[in-house]
Amino acid sequence: MKGLIIALQFLTRLPMPGVPVDAASFAASMRWFPVAGLAVGGVTAGAFWLGGHIDPWLAALAALLAWVWVTGALHLDGLSDLADARGAAHRDPERLLAVMADPHVGSFGVVALIVQLVAKLVLLHLLPPAQWPALLLIPAVARIGPLAWTRWLPSLHAGLAERFIGIASLPVLAVWAIGWAVACWFVPALLVAPLLILWWGLWLRDKLGGVSGDCLGAGIELVETGLLIAVVLWTGLA
Repeated sequence: MKGLIIALQFLTRLPMPGVPVDAASFAASMRWFPVAGLAVGGVTAGAFWLGGHIDPWLAALAALLAWVWVTGALHLDGLSDLADARGAAHRDPERLLAVMADPHVGSFGVVALIVQLVAKLVLLHLLPPAQWPALLLIPAVARIGPLAWTRWLPSLHAGLAERFIGIASLPVLAVWAIGWAVACWFVPALLVAPLLILWWGLWLRDKLGGVSGDCLGAGIELVETGLLIAVVLWTGLA
């Protein structure tokens, strides 16, 4: 359970008991990322359900605010850093890494944040109230992505992603593949998750040649949005 507590401490703002954390235990906590995603989804789905008793737009706004709060905007930070780096690097690998390491947010990062937040808000508004289980499962399924990306891609530099390299063994991935299959039973639109995870991995390989902590966070955000789109479209076609 220590790994789960560390994963929840890292990925959420939920109060957790203090546990000793070293480099090895922090890296091993990655195996629990999808479970931490369930906690994120629980908070988000609860806010959506409560807001839905008043107004659909309030439900969407409450869910979005809860989503940002419970994650501490951790993955949004990765998305903005990667957008800034891609916009300012001009295909210079050293420049790209330097910009990603810069804590300041530039114009490309601001635009990426605005687009991402507006996209989620609109998609949450389009989500029927009965689809609240999708909000419980989407963050969990999206957090399977980092296990696949760090197994598949080399680390771009010494940092967060480098600590996770090699943690996601085939048995671990098999367990979460089964978990994804169970989730699809309840929310069939989640069947597109492997395609989204593969797409982001291919993009990272072709455009950057590897993965970093910011890339993991950006990927989680984009996969979540892609899964929201899939659920909305699936609901509309059903």
